[in-house]
Amino acid sequence: MHVNVDPPRVIVGYDGSEPARRAVEWAADEAGRTGAQLQIVNAYQIVWPGAYYAALAEQTEAAREAAEELVAQIAGSVRERVPGLDVIGLSVDALPAATLLDLGDAGARLLVVGSRGAGGLANLVMGSVSQQVATHAHVPVAVVRGRAAADDGPVVVGVDGSASSEEALALAFEAARDRGAELVAVRAHVTPAQPSLPLPDVEEFERAALQASLAPWRQKHPDVRVAALVAAGRAAKVLVGVSHTAQLVVVGSRGHGGFGGLLLGSVGQQLMQHAGCPVLIAHERRDA
Repeated sequence: MHVNVDPPRVIVGYDGSEPARRAVEWAADEAGRTGAQLQIVNAYQIVWPGAYYAALAEQTEAAREAAEELVAQIAGSVRERVPGLDVIGLSVDALPAATLLDLGDAGARLLVVGSRGAGGLANLVMGSVSQQVATHAHVPVAVVRGRAAADDGPVVVGVDGSASSEEALALAFEAARDRGAELVAVRAHVTPAQPSLPLPDVEEFERAALQASLAPWRQKHPDVRVAALVAAGRAAKVLVGVSHTAQLVVVGSRGHGGFGGLLLGSVGQQLMQHAGCPVLIAHERRDA
């Protein structure tokens, strides 16, 4: 019996802005690498001043046509840039963050957003659409910023031994494999002013913990080159620093220890604001 299986989907928000265009290009490359379908989504809302003003039918139709044209143009550009890629464009009169989250829940492999936007995805900055999507998604989310087109440098992953960082390791090994890149696994720690152990022993403990986290993933992906880095300092500062020579930084959506408070107010948020390359945030995948 033949069973129809939907292709894996990479979904990217687009509003016509330059950051959103870079996000679409990054998403197209990712879809091309992984054999996924690319869905480009323009979620727009018609906002009229005053509670008593209703949108005229012709104005609503004009907004719809403009959104459809915007998506058609970028979809055509992507098809020229990545021949053979399965590309679908979608425009919808709805809230951008809610639309992307719903599409993610419907079976997306990955959600992609830009670091800021305008128009239909207005205020795509930290605290708005990108942060809402990165915080509440049930699938991995890529925030495209910095050296978005870079195809050199390693894939970097933050590791702290939490369940969330295990999800990040899974994504990071896959990303390094698909790119043919080296994987740099980083464990950051802050040494107290009066440590209970000598500093060399602290370093040895941290290094052993990192190697233990990496061991099963090295076995699963023997062809991926791996470098383990233990760094003294705040996790956000360490990861932002290494991001400037990386092509991708991968972190979990929650953490503890060196990555405490990840995403909601700490490491993840700082990376989304200051990283020198795209940031991939791991969430537990929910298969549709």
